[in-house]
Amino acid sequence: MTPQLLRIEEPKLLFGHRQSVEDPRDGLTLFGPLDAGKPFGIRAGVIGTRDGLRRFKNWVKQIQVPSTGKLSSPARPVYPGFEAAFGIPWVPEPATEIEIPGDELYQAIHLDDQHLRVYKTVDLYASRIVDSLKKDDVAVDVWFIVIPDDVYKYGRPMSMVESDKRIKAVNRLSSSYAKKLLTQASLFVEDHVAAKPYHYEVHFHNQLKARLLEYNAPTQIVRESTIAYREIVDSLGNPTRDLEQQESAIAWSLSTTTFYKAGGRPWKLAAVRQGVCYIGLAFKQDQKAKDPRSACCAAQMFLDSGDGVVFKGAVGPWFKPGRGDFHLSKSAARELVEKAISSYTERVGQPPSELFLHGKVRFNDEEWSGFRESAGRDTNLVGIRIRGDSLLKLFRQSEYPVLRGLAYVRDPRTAYLWTKGFVPRLQTYPGREVPLPLMVEVCRGETEIEVVLKDIMALTKLNYNACIYADGPPVTLKFADAVGEILTAGPLGIVPPLAFRYYI
Repeated sequence: MTPQLLRIEEPKLLFGHRQSVEDPRDGLTLFGPLDAGKPFGIRAGVIGTRDGLRRFKNWVKQIQVPSTGKLSSPARPVYPGFEAAFGIPWVPEPATEIEIPGDELYQAIHLDDQHLRVYKTVDLYASRIVDSLKKDDVAVDVWFIVIPDDVYKYGRPMSMVESDKRIKAVNRLSSSYAKKLLTQASLFVEDHVAAKPYHYEVHFHNQLKARLLEYNAPTQIVRESTIAYREIVDSLGNPTRDLEQQESAIAWSLSTTTFYKAGGRPWKLAAVRQGVCYIGLAFKQDQKAKDPRSACCAAQMFLDSGDGVVFKGAVGPWFKPGRGDFHLSKSAARELVEKAISSYTERVGQPPSELFLHGKVRFNDEEWSGFRESAGRDTNLVGIRIRGDSLLKLFRQSEYPVLRGLAYVRDPRTAYLWTKGFVPRLQTYPGREVPLPLMVEVCRGETEIEVVLKDIMALTKLNYNACIYADGPPVTLKFADAVGEILTAGPLGIVPPLAFRYYI
């Protein structure tokens, strides 16, 4: 086969009234979401400081009317208002609101021990949400965790509290001793209690999501400076984050993810091949384990309906330190895909006719044998390796870069696909640097490379966590690292299959 350049047509999305367009913002504005949504609207639970609660309610009031931001263009379209776009109400008054005492939050987020700092801060939010879930009769569709910027600033792995703000932690342990207590018993029960915060990742977002997984509570973490940037100012009175040009984009994205997490589908692919299932494999090395090879694996399954489900696989020696990649054993591979196919069959009524496995490395013989056994004879199983490639660049003799959707097909099993680039509908390239392609390889199974490229282009448009024209990576791998980090953020044990909305 002679190498060739192809243009993969822009996939269209399906919205209300069975209408299809390219841009999700056009579709929501003109036709509304694919699903009708709940007639009573969004029932939000909100937790935050007194200022955080007030700012959130003010922001919900603001999104009832159109917003243009500083500039309006095809790339930054007007936000028409929540009910105008989604067809259901969202009243500013939450179904449930919980206030976090400001002094308690200050005492937790300024501790000098990072494990205790993040664990205690997460606990201020998570424990109150869990109590509400257990005691309150009010149904909540989505929990909004509204955080001050200090939580964002000091609630991450490399964060350090300034010396003049630092608060000395009590009952602290060394990380090495706390790690030993995961597998060794101590004579003192108090040691195990004190060690618990050290068994979780030092990341507010990931730890909070992980600790709430068992309660099936969809959450959306929002910084106060995102929804009330004009109020968060520096010593000169200027906003610490100037988001004026992004006001409509913030409204679009938060509204879309809220609608999705409340149980509705904003859109789905207009042209889908029936009976096709896509699975993205996510791996994360377990830094808390003694064995450096220990890693967690998860499968992110996406159906032609747009639904997504995450399956937690077994923790095992999947990481190869010398090579820096991950591979499953035959039994672990078989078990993971069995879960996905079983779930697909329950939803659709029969196994998928085609199953595409997306990964960042080539599948080896052992794991592919396990995948093949679980797929059975009636399902065409195909393994696809997808990774970013910085070696190949294309330039145009114009002010704009290459078109999104351009593909350089090197041979029947390998191609380079530009999922970022100039978009005619937007009349611009929504990026800053020269767009890089995805290197796509059919490493196992049989299928046409052009079919794979069309699928990947379509899967770049199923990110319900943001309302944008398209992503660079397909949704099967877009959140792979984030899912892996949540599943290894603490001692979670058995995690049942959960909808994708609980992870993003």
